[in-house]
Amino acid sequence: MVVVTTIRKVNDDLIMRAQKIAAFLNTKYVPRRKEGISKIKERYNADVALVVKSNQLILDLPEGEMFFHPNMAQVRIKRLRYGGNDNMLDAMQVKKGMKILDCTLGFAADAIVSSYGVGENGKIVGLEVNPLISLVVKEGLKTYLPTNYDLKAAMNNIEVINQDYLSFLKAQPDNSFDIVYFDPMFRHALLDSKNLSPLRQLADNRPVSPEAIEQAKRVAKYRVVFKENSRSLEFARLGFEKICGGKYAPIHYGVIDV
Repeated sequence: MVVVTTIRKVNDDLIMRAQKIAAFLNTKYVPRRKEGISKIKERYNADVALVVKSNQLILDLPEGEMFFHPNMAQVRIKRLRYGGNDNMLDAMQVKKGMKILDCTLGFAADAIVSSYGVGENGKIVGLEVNPLISLVVKEGLKTYLPTNYDLKAAMNNIEVINQDYLSFLKAQPDNSFDIVYFDPMFRHALLDSKNLSPLRQLADNRPVSPEAIEQAKRVAKYRVVFKENSRSLEFARLGFEKICGGKYAPIHYGVIDV
């Protein structure tokens, strides 16, 4: 169960916003009344509490808090601004003005970098099947204030849709996106990805199906790109014969040119 509440220092606008979010999620709004989040969760037998702040939404999960932050996206964009490369953009062969479908948005780090790559005339559509993650990221992309214009412009150019990728792909015309991208939760987690542990509680852990890849090949004009652990057998299972990424890199990208 999920409950929606606010921070302790509250006003009428914040209460109204929290109530609207609870109604949107079809769940219960709980007045904070200076009570601790753990107590609220215990009282309502809730696994997750969505805490509404004036400029941020926070998910309180059994393994920790999660909130929107560009994280490594800002580091990767900084590297690109100074003439460096990015393995994901290289695998995608991103060009300015492209339209990219990110089928597994998560907390949007890859989508932000993709958005920077396509520029202001391009477009990123990000699909997130979990309504909580989708809401937190959609709000975060609008309200987070980065330190530079390039990062903010990239964040502004992402459309977030709460839908599973297979049904979305089936509804799209042929060649309607330049690139279709998948970054599913790794079948075998990397040791240095412990900061993603809370996200794993909400993420869609189902493996990507061959049907989804076939639909992606139909929808993509140029290529389908699949991100995974470099040791993963998913590339072979899904028909990705072309693999990009550094020889010793822990992450590789499978590519299908269409």
